[in-house]
Amino acid sequence: MAVSERISGSHTVGRFKSTGVRQREIKRFFTALLYLLPSLILFSTFTFIPLIRTIGLSTYLTNPLGIAVKFVGLAQYEKLFSTPVFVNSMQRSLLFVAYTVPTSIIVSLGLALLGNLRLKGISFFRMVFSVTIAVSAATASLIFKYLYHPALGSLNYLLSFLNIDPVPWLTNENTALMAVSLGTVWLQIGLNTVILLAAMQGISEELYESAMIDGANYWHKFRSITIPMLSSTFFFLIVVDMLAAFQAFTQIHVLTSGGPLDSTNVLVFSIYREFYFNGAYGFAAAQAVMLFLIMLALTVFQFGVLEKKVFYD
Repeated sequence: MAVSERISGSHTVGRFKSTGVRQREIKRFFTALLYLLPSLILFSTFTFIPLIRTIGLSTYLTNPLGIAVKFVGLAQYEKLFSTPVFVNSMQRSLLFVAYTVPTSIIVSLGLALLGNLRLKGISFFRMVFSVTIAVSAATASLIFKYLYHPALGSLNYLLSFLNIDPVPWLTNENTALMAVSLGTVWLQIGLNTVILLAAMQGISEELYESAMIDGANYWHKFRSITIPMLSSTFFFLIVVDMLAAFQAFTQIHVLTSGGPLDSTNVLVFSIYREFYFNGAYGFAAAQAVMLFLIMLALTVFQFGVLEKKVFYD
């Protein structure tokens, strides 16, 4: 009897303890939710609710005022892939990402390696390459618009010293996207370089000293220490730069307005055209949803595949 009472008492105590732990966890959850409530309200107002409304709008035909008048289901999405403009915009967006993301990361890596050297006056060099952080996309686009000017541009003036004919940077369908990409790379390398430089300075000097004792030269240290230790930073930059490239709009709008011959009509600018100029609100919403799905799929792929190759110290 005494043994059974002790067992029953221990079960009761354990039950009370588990109930107390559960209550504390619930209290902590609601306390954390209270602190997160302002952010949740902002995200819901400016992200989640507009996303849901965009998905809903993409299933309707609208009048010139943007009011949904007829439910068409997935017809807008079927129309996307049968429309040459959308297919071209998707190709332009992918090319723009391919031009800008690898180039900006590689150039930033080179600048970060130079900025990491222990030389006199190196702090001034670091300040110079980080200036682009404070430059807006509109300002950078106006600078490059002047540089690309066919008559007054500095780039063609420099090419004339090499006996090279002037290049129609923004007026030729074969060079326009690359010209816009060049300005985007210049705009992005400042932040990328600062992030890579900060990551390099966080690598322990003991690793390099141990490699020197083993007879490793600069290339071996760079390949076997620097690159693996920067893998998490590279992963972060690939994700952020790719998302930024897919959403690029200002430089396209200022430099080319999607031309010539739709050679720079990326998805974001195509959405802008369909919405504000063509009045095809439902079709623009369908394009916006497709852009969201493409970015989501790439992000999931990056976190599901690329992150496995990342080394976290």
